[in-house]
Amino acid sequence: MPTFLYIDPGTGSMLFTIILGLMGGVFYFFRSLKVKLKYNGLGLGRKEKSAEKIPLVIFSDHKRYWNIFKPVCDELEKRGIRTLYLTGSSDDPALEQNYDHIETGYYSLDKTMFQTLNSLEAKIVLSTTPSLDVFQWKRSPGVDYYIHIPHAASDLSMYRMFGIDYYDAILLSGQFQEDQVRSLENLRNLPAKDLRYVGIPYLDSMKDRLIKADRSSDQDLPDATKAAETTILVAPSWGESSLLARFGEALLDRLIQTGYNIIVRPHPQSFFSEKPMLDRLMDLFPESDRLSWNRDQDNFFCLAQSDLLISDFSGIIFDYCLVFDKPILYTEVHYDTAPYDCWWLDEEPWTFRALPSLGQVLTEDNFDRVEKIIEDLLENPTYQAQRDLVRQESWAFPGQGAERTVDFIEEKLEDLDKADSEASQQAKQSKKKGEIHVLS
Repeated sequence: MPTFLYIDPGTGSMLFTIILGLMGGVFYFFRSLKVKLKYNGLGLGRKEKSAEKIPLVIFSDHKRYWNIFKPVCDELEKRGIRTLYLTGSSDDPALEQNYDHIETGYYSLDKTMFQTLNSLEAKIVLSTTPSLDVFQWKRSPGVDYYIHIPHAASDLSMYRMFGIDYYDAILLSGQFQEDQVRSLENLRNLPAKDLRYVGIPYLDSMKDRLIKADRSSDQDLPDATKAAETTILVAPSWGESSLLARFGEALLDRLIQTGYNIIVRPHPQSFFSEKPMLDRLMDLFPESDRLSWNRDQDNFFCLAQSDLLISDFSGIIFDYCLVFDKPILYTEVHYDTAPYDCWWLDEEPWTFRALPSLGQVLTEDNFDRVEKIIEDLLENPTYQAQRDLVRQESWAFPGQGAERTVDFIEEKLEDLDKADSEASQQAKQSKKKGEIHVLS
């Protein structure tokens, strides 16, 4: 093949992603146009615009993100900030809350949800969902400001390409995140976003919960949490590079032979995107007195009762190390960066640089020594100091996350109100000048 026709895999994947994005944008534009013509042409679905925008809308595409938003919602409720919480899960715990100032609503993740999102009338939208204005979720002309809140203490560059490009602001917990955002902005010639260091509200909440459980002599923890036997938690990410996809059968077979208690907690997305693989593993390794498969919405008890985590590049690693202060065993990283924002950056993702400080790497070559590796990790004090360093790099303002997040939201609401007031005054003055000119 002529060399001028060659495209390297990374560039090819990037071009493919861009083409898909363009095709998706065209498709959803015409589909949206069809819906608008259908309903507006018949005079249906029309309603007068509200004179007052909703101050804040929170969008969560899945119930698993309730732990991200709950501490923020509690603080919003305390301050009396009117909020609408939209979720894509009919059983989201948010729907069961009895807030006075926060309304909740459920829309299935179909065209109804995206039509609603794309025509919102709100001052601010807060979400942890990436790819705003990339595929079917578009910026609404009626929304003034979009804020992204990360759902883990890890890289912002590990979203799919263009995942955070079209947000107005990003909430941060570490300097490495700011570096990634600014680098992507420079590469793509994007306007600078508002970046605010607020910390990690859900980790604050988890830490408080752990402290309260300890103070109550573990009364809030299940009996298995108090057991003296060593318990290993296997909790990976999902996808072709994840632990279960690469090593599932071999790893679980070896772990069962150790005699430890084993909890396997697949990523929630695996039950949808990798169901055949999970079904096969659950058939091969059924539940027993030594092995359990966990699908709890709340991962707190799994994290609390285990002594060591085995994972890959999942964000749960940082929950485990930073809050519960326990060691990890992680698999070799064979991570295809081509579809992700980190492909554009020269520097290795911070997550992969931090992993060696938190535990040891597990490879197919040392599977047969996994019991000895686990024993060494549980007894080795070296990782304590290293976890402290990673905590300093990734968790700004411990204990203050929700308060600082809502501080930022309040500041932005005040700025937007001021801008609206000034624009209104200018419009009145212009109108008045026009009337005087006509009369003269």
